[in-house]
Amino acid sequence: MLIKHDQIKTLGELKHSGYNYRSIKDEMRDNLIKKLSKNDVLFKGILGYEQTVIPELERAILSRHNIVFLGLRGQAKTRMARLLDNLLDPYIPVVSGTELNDDPLHPVSKFAHDLIAEKGDDTPIEWLHRSARYTEKLATPDVTVADLIGDVDPIKAAAMKLHYSDERVIHFGLIPRSNRCIFVINELPDLQARIQVSLFNILQEEDIQIRGFKLRLPLDIQFVFTANPEDYTNRGSIVTPLKDRIDSQILTHYPRSLEISRQITAQEARIPKLQSEIIFVPDLLKDLIEEIAFQARDSEYVDANSGVSARLTISAYENLYSSAERRLLINGESKTSARILDLYSAIPSITGKVELVYEGEQEGPLKIAHILINKSIRAHFKKYFPDPEKIKKEEMYNPYKDIVQWFSGGNDINLDMNGSDKDFEKQLRSIPGLIEIVNKYNKDETKGEQNILMEFVLFGLAEYSFLSKTPLDSRLQFKDIISSMFNESDEEGFSSMDNQNFY
Repeated sequence: MLIKHDQIKTLGELKHSGYNYRSIKDEMRDNLIKKLSKNDVLFKGILGYEQTVIPELERAILSRHNIVFLGLRGQAKTRMARLLDNLLDPYIPVVSGTELNDDPLHPVSKFAHDLIAEKGDDTPIEWLHRSARYTEKLATPDVTVADLIGDVDPIKAAAMKLHYSDERVIHFGLIPRSNRCIFVINELPDLQARIQVSLFNILQEEDIQIRGFKLRLPLDIQFVFTANPEDYTNRGSIVTPLKDRIDSQILTHYPRSLEISRQITAQEARIPKLQSEIIFVPDLLKDLIEEIAFQARDSEYVDANSGVSARLTISAYENLYSSAERRLLINGESKTSARILDLYSAIPSITGKVELVYEGEQEGPLKIAHILINKSIRAHFKKYFPDPEKIKKEEMYNPYKDIVQWFSGGNDINLDMNGSDKDFEKQLRSIPGLIEIVNKYNKDETKGEQNILMEFVLFGLAEYSFLSKTPLDSRLQFKDIISSMFNESDEEGFSSMDNQNFY
């Protein structure tokens, strides 16, 4: 029945409207049933979970369960929790002036009981919007029982001349104040064990205990927790009895395909409209950005237990645009294309978002970032051009012969990260055989895409040891690998990862 909340102001009017009390779990279950029946999109913006996490979450809600999302950083655990308020009614009635969002037909606080006993059907009611029915708390070691549950307020007791056992002297914490709401605790293992113990009664008996006083408040709350498996060993753990009381544990995961990862990055990256209009980013670069995260998650240098957040690719994508924009402004150009070189501008987004194991720390975060970029290039090169490794092993026809011979003749090329598009194109097209191999294996490309693919050939040949690649401030020099080895024998070898001044 549709209730016109703006026309109902008293308990009597509410009774005559046909309103019936429902617990929040029943409310969410009923609304989920309606949405599923209509094939509505329930969790807008959540990608890659359609066949895994979302069905498990829907089953948990249909079962009226409290929930814990268990997964590594950057797996949209909090985002999922925040979207649950879409399953709440637009408005619910509450007794006016209550701290605990008391339902007029099912009050829990002494204040609401006394007010209803005094005024009867004239008891004033208010309507609470669903946006006010979501409470989120980040678990930190300094959180106390008083913060979550509440405590006796001696000043209130003295002012009102009441005994400490009287409910009216209690200052309620976040959880009682979230009655009839969704209550989320992020990073649950960070709560001290004794604080976790204080949640036992709420989850099992749905009431609270404050100090040694007799108090029973049958709270109505949908609990959602988030936790990182890393926390179980590094910072804390979920105590076993508490974990036993959380009905459904839902495992989250990272995107399982490059395409889903790209969609997430495109959705979340903050790219101003003006920036996107003047900068072209080819699909190749979008794939390479995502591949960096995939390579990091499999890297022997990166702590797999810590995970690699999707925020890495989002930040890297934003930096890619900004690098191209900076170059455009320096050269006074009106439009430009992102380059393979611009991947190095994403290094700050990589080094701050990966946790390294001991071997990785020994190598250094900057070198690991270069390694990840190199592996991304190597992983995608064979999708666009013949496999250089296969050419070496099988001694077959070498389509890169003209390019390699040009460098073997003592020629080199310096690609400047800040160079204009005109100079960039002129340099690349001066290399014999480079545009020809691009046209042969990648037809119908625009001039901007051709330039990126020519640059990609040089990077790929360097990764497969056909050429050498050496950083020089903001430039990257490509030259014959043999002469490079002799000329730089007194320097540390470089495979696009060792020079700490190149970005």
